[in-house]
Amino acid sequence: MPARYLALALTVTAFLAGCGGGAAAQKRAYRAQEAVAKERLRLVEKYQDCMKDARGDVFAERACQTYRDSAEALK
Repeated sequence: MPARYLALALTVTAFLAGCGGGAAAQKRAYRAQEAVAKERLRLVEKYQDCMKDARGDVFAERACQTYRDSAEALK
């Protein structure tokens, strides 16, 4: 009988320990998504500033495309 109680206690402990790890992993995932979103926003702003500065210069506008392409890659 005591072996059953020990097995039950170990099972419950393992289950509870496993539940806590999921919350931490989810929090890390949210932080990573937030960092990607902030970086994407920063690249879009750089692209917009670059296009303003280009003032119709085709070569400058092509150089600005790298910011846009980088932001697109982070979708």
